[in-house]
Amino acid sequence: MEAKKRKLKEKLVDKYRLVILNDNTFEEKLSINLTRLNVFVLAGFSIITLITLTTLLIALTPLREYIPGYSSTALKKKALFLTEKTDSLTLALKVNKKQLNSIRNILLGNTTSEIPEKVTVNGTSEEKFNAIPTSLKDSLLREEVAKEDKYNLFTADRTNTNFVLFAPVKGTISEGFNTEKKHYAIDIVVAENTPVKSVADGTVIFAEWTAETGNVIIIKHANQLLSVYKHNASLNKVQGDLVKSGEVIAFSGTTGELSTGPHLHFELWSNGYALNPINFIDF
Repeated sequence: MEAKKRKLKEKLVDKYRLVILNDNTFEEKLSINLTRLNVFVLAGFSIITLITLTTLLIALTPLREYIPGYSSTALKKKALFLTEKTDSLTLALKVNKKQLNSIRNILLGNTTSEIPEKVTVNGTSEEKFNAIPTSLKDSLLREEVAKEDKYNLFTADRTNTNFVLFAPVKGTISEGFNTEKKHYAIDIVVAENTPVKSVADGTVIFAEWTAETGNVIIIKHANQLLSVYKHNASLNKVQGDLVKSGEVIAFSGTTGELSTGPHLHFELWSNGYALNPINFIDF
């Protein structure tokens, strides 16, 4: 065994000469001394280097896109974009579904009337308008403005925006807000064809005829507030219209099976909860 090992070792370190000759003149062009061990080491190093360079070439260059199993950069970006867009559409769909359910419940009158605890009323004190001495006419004007402005809209906890709700019509309240009777609104007696105004800036999300409540228009305002106007003789706006506070949106009437005379059936809703309008508007 020792002899065989020694013989193998000698074979590995035996020197050989690699000579390159000119085939015509037999002139020696290159001569290299080699051993079997050097050849094995050089071949192993060359193979490792070739594998490393090939791996880097595939991993760090666009060539990897042509190898089965690798996805292209453009495909990854498109997949990421589509994933984000899908998430956004899913969220928008949930919001729209919630809004449509709220509108459906409003029209059917089967939504709860409990006010969320997060809804608060921010009233403007009259001292703010009477701090500076003024003339009698100016004082009366300030008092009238203060009376209108003190019914400031509630502000949700997630926002700091305050705005004012104005009365859609002026008149006598024939039936008030009553949760026991599931009358989540107030009925205001007015003459037929009295202009009905938007209580605040917003977007018309419903303007159609219904059998029970006649011509109905629903406006979406800031802070997820919805205002509802029913039993109108005619509507001045269509779905998708933008309206300003105080803008005429309809004319009062007595349309619909549930109407008992010319009046405006007015409702306020916040996030699917009915609000008593007289807490926010001076009629």
